[in-house]
Amino acid sequence: MIQNLTDLSRKLNRGSLKSADLVQEALSRIADPAGQGDVVFLRSYPDAARAQADWIDAARAKGIALPPFAGVPLAIKDLFDVKGEVTTAGSRVLDDQPPATADAPIVARLRAAGFVIVGKNNMTEFAYSGLGINAHFGTPRNPHDQTAHRIPGGSSSGAAVAVAEGMVPAAIGTDTGGSCRIPAAFCGVVGFKPTSTRVPKDGTVPLSKSLDCIGPFANSVSDCAVLDSILSGGAGEDVESFPEGGLRLAVLDGYVTEHLDDAVAAAYEKMLTRLSSRGVRLMPLTIDELAELPKINGKGGLVGAEAYAWHKPFLESRAGFYDPWVRDRFSAGQSQTAEDYIRTVEARATMRALVARKTDAFDALILPTVQIVAPTLESLADPEKSAATNLLCLRNTAVGNFLDLPAISIPCHGEGALPVGAMLMGRTGGDRRLLSIARGLEGTIRGR
Repeated sequence: MIQNLTDLSRKLNRGSLKSADLVQEALSRIADPAGQGDVVFLRSYPDAARAQADWIDAARAKGIALPPFAGVPLAIKDLFDVKGEVTTAGSRVLDDQPPATADAPIVARLRAAGFVIVGKNNMTEFAYSGLGINAHFGTPRNPHDQTAHRIPGGSSSGAAVAVAEGMVPAAIGTDTGGSCRIPAAFCGVVGFKPTSTRVPKDGTVPLSKSLDCIGPFANSVSDCAVLDSILSGGAGEDVESFPEGGLRLAVLDGYVTEHLDDAVAAAYEKMLTRLSSRGVRLMPLTIDELAELPKINGKGGLVGAEAYAWHKPFLESRAGFYDPWVRDRFSAGQSQTAEDYIRTVEARATMRALVARKTDAFDALILPTVQIVAPTLESLADPEKSAATNLLCLRNTAVGNFLDLPAISIPCHGEGALPVGAMLMGRTGGDRRLLSIARGLEGTIRGR
């Protein structure tokens, strides 16, 4: 099912493809006993999806006007409200909560555009890790290594794997510190994080209301642009490709390249060489102040405080239902004072202004999405190693959240290699321009 959304829409609308067949293909891949659909999806909707697809096919045959993507299957992360269901966010903690009384706005927008939601994807419990490990429901295997169980990245683990394995052509996740871009990089797909206020977050289990973003996973920048349009209230428009020649990219180094493993370093350098050969102006840029981020967030940062505030009643009443590794992460937020929180807010404002000044002359920033390739699940058995690896996975992507910059991860590895992502970051509010730049550079970044 690795086809882009526009092609699928075109085939459906001209009658060369039936929604019932397309949806059944998705459901069959999810249910395949030889696959991992039972770990990638925490819930699927076979009956509702088939009924919707049949109705769409019948309506299209009668000439009834339909939305542009009517009949295209899609998956959503397990933290979005669907009317009549308990929203569980990859956890057992919320099992006793009442069902949602309405679809989340983004779910309603996807339905209005005609998408058939076939299920909810697995995720890190409460989205509180960049690794993609879930102790309750299992951890999806990274599809790019059949010999070892490598992690998919998180927190939107199932969404990335579902797209990478062709179960669905696209999926919707969230991103608080990298949760769309880390899994995209590890699984070899495209993942986009918008400016934080671009897409409404109502009807979503929060992690950090200051940093949470809602974004798509897909097989191309074009598909991410289409979904970004729909999620932000548009009609599903694509973007034009920005010309490569003369583009000014700041090549970030220092803090974001200090721990590159050999595979990431090699793929990234080859990709930069390709961009330069196409006339892209690459200018090294070190922002020394980024090295202050671990200290600024040393007491848990905005995520720690805001996550603890939301979870406090559940930690008091249902602590035993949390994965202990996730539960322990709330301790930093619990110990924060009001002064600590305000100082972090102030430091963020100062950092955003400083970086905006230092990057004003560039069209976009480029850096590795993650400094390592996906590690094996076995290598993370020790809690200290797991915690350190989690921080390393989040190191680069969290920069974009802290600065509230739109960012997109595009695969840049060679054929047959473990996936590596290159990340482009734009200006706050400049989401469509960044997507246009990314679409123009995508072929070169991928080495096509």
